[in-house]
Amino acid sequence: MSERPREQGRGTGQGPRRVPRPSSREPGRTPSSRTSPDRDAGSGRSGSARGASGSAGSAGSGAGAARGARPAAARRPPRTGGRPPRGGGTGPSKTLRLVNPRPRLRLVAVALTLVMLVFTARLLQVQAVDAGAYAQKAAVNRYITVPLAAERGTISARDGSALATTVDAYDITADPFLFTPKQAKAADAPERAAKILAPLLDKSPAELVKKLSKPDTRYVLLARQQTPQTWRKIKKLKQELAEKAAGKAGDGGPGVLAGVYQEKHAKRVYPNKKLAASVLGFVNREGKGGAGVEAMLNRKLAGDNGKITYAQSGGRQVPTAGVREQAPRPGADVELTLDRDIQWAAQEAIRDQVAKSHADSGYVIVQDTRTGELLSMASAPVFDPNDIGSATVDSFGNPAVQDAYEPGSTSKVMSMAAVLEEGKATPRTAVTVPNRLKRADRSFADDIDHPTWHLTLNGVLAKSSNIGTILATEQLGDTQKQANKVLHGYLSKFGIGRPTGLDFPGGTNGLLEKPENWSASQQYTIPFGQGLSLNAVQAASIYSTIANGGQRIEPSLIRGTTGPDGRYRPAEPPAKRRVVSEKTATTLSRMLESVVSDMEGTGTTAKIPGYRVAGKTGTANRVDPKTGRYHGYTSSFAGFAPADKPRITVYCAVQNPKKGSYFGSDVCGPVYKKVMKFSLKTLQIPPTGAKSARLPVSAEKDKND
Repeated sequence: MSERPREQGRGTGQGPRRVPRPSSREPGRTPSSRTSPDRDAGSGRSGSARGASGSAGSAGSGAGAARGARPAAARRPPRTGGRPPRGGGTGPSKTLRLVNPRPRLRLVAVALTLVMLVFTARLLQVQAVDAGAYAQKAAVNRYITVPLAAERGTISARDGSALATTVDAYDITADPFLFTPKQAKAADAPERAAKILAPLLDKSPAELVKKLSKPDTRYVLLARQQTPQTWRKIKKLKQELAEKAAGKAGDGGPGVLAGVYQEKHAKRVYPNKKLAASVLGFVNREGKGGAGVEAMLNRKLAGDNGKITYAQSGGRQVPTAGVREQAPRPGADVELTLDRDIQWAAQEAIRDQVAKSHADSGYVIVQDTRTGELLSMASAPVFDPNDIGSATVDSFGNPAVQDAYEPGSTSKVMSMAAVLEEGKATPRTAVTVPNRLKRADRSFADDIDHPTWHLTLNGVLAKSSNIGTILATEQLGDTQKQANKVLHGYLSKFGIGRPTGLDFPGGTNGLLEKPENWSASQQYTIPFGQGLSLNAVQAASIYSTIANGGQRIEPSLIRGTTGPDGRYRPAEPPAKRRVVSEKTATTLSRMLESVVSDMEGTGTTAKIPGYRVAGKTGTANRVDPKTGRYHGYTSSFAGFAPADKPRITVYCAVQNPKKGSYFGSDVCGPVYKKVMKFSLKTLQIPPTGAKSARLPVSAEKDKND
């Protein structure tokens, strides 16, 4: 079929055909602007198709005329028929054009750069900025740090016998991570393990489940200081359950106890049970001293704990991963001044007397008069430090240094010391003692009604006259204020209202007001032991001062320590202070003998055959600590032996005896005698054999003699 001419009707009288508009695919472009000879040739279209075949002046020939017309022979024959080309007969042909790739490459490069910057920043954060935190998190899953407890030092008596020691025990621990469902392959692994361990560890299942389910940790303590037998039972169960798990049998479940371990840990044991418990104290659940010497010297006894860090996998240590270990430093051994046998005798005696008299409590102090060392600090009631859970609240502590009370007549020896030292009287000085003495706002009396006594100063002490003591101390000054000031000075030098020097936890200094603060009645009651307070150790120290020739040696309880290096270090020497002259002390010793040896004395129940004994009774109104009012009595007895060459001081006090007599001679006199006899025998102290020069009690008999 012949090709149809692009322009029809030319030369036939029809007007020229309108040139079609440019294609909508390339807006704003004219046909002439997007064609070229090369492209026309490539498309197979003749230049004559664009030019007019007619006259050179026709409207459609402008473009062809401008390029120049090709020869006729070179022109392709016109198309004769068919559909005219798209866009009109005179429009240019449509061609593909490649887009410049550089902008896209730049965009991709920028995007890749940003991604790399993000990765680089995150890498720097992980490896540099937060490296420690991530390493720590990783270590939680791999490394485990286990404390290594230091062995606590031993507490022994002066003869080396152990009063508090340690034995092998085990702390039962666990790794909660191994009880997670993923590791244990059981959702209820903590519950299963707790059910098995609860009866063995004496713990509630709920408590164990809480510990075994604890997140973010690889170490929990299930129970402290279990016996080797307990750990052997747990170990046997672990093995049995592991075998069942391997054979896929049993109810234990796979790995139900795989995360349970042991740490060898010493257990505090008190082999003598209640003996010296109030002195020793106890160790609490955290392994720290809770009372007594255990608390007072906790730092020395405890030592320094160590630790071990190792890698673990599947609950077991990885042997090739290395171990970091800090060895523990054991505590020091402490030697006390206590004599175990004397402590036992004193504790038995006071326990029996407290029970017999239905008293609230009682204490016995035994002291070496030459050194100030305490050979016994016994009290009742007492507890067993091996079984703290069954102890009563009243039995805790050491009342011998913690209880403050009014001493009563045992305090009169200080008043007599002041009168003798100041030269205001001698043991033979006559003192007229009426049945009543009115002073200040009250009338004072002795413990019994009596006619007017004509006594010596020695007789006032022997018969324990309150009125006679008031009359004697009034001689210490020209006025009552001056006398009060002088007496206060002596009381303070004897240690009243001052620290004992033991540094014992909870110890009291007693109470001694300044003389200007004494009330109208106190200035007359303090001379015979009411209106001031002390503890049992202070009371014993008063008599040890007299026995030691008037020089006070600070009481001591610690004899020495042995460090981890095996070196023994004796305790610092106790402080010494001159209170009264040796002459005054010797005179007082003879006066105190009259209290025990003279038939008119109040302390005849404390006589010890073959020995010269010095002592003094005491019966004081007791302040009830619950109400703050006077209720009941404090019965006491204090003294030393041999009187002419003192070696041992014994002091006894019983609080609020309710059955039988409440007088100190009846309640504490027998205790003093029993403990003193045992102490003299134990320490092999023989009697001196010398006879005492008897001092008169009655002034009238002294005149006749």
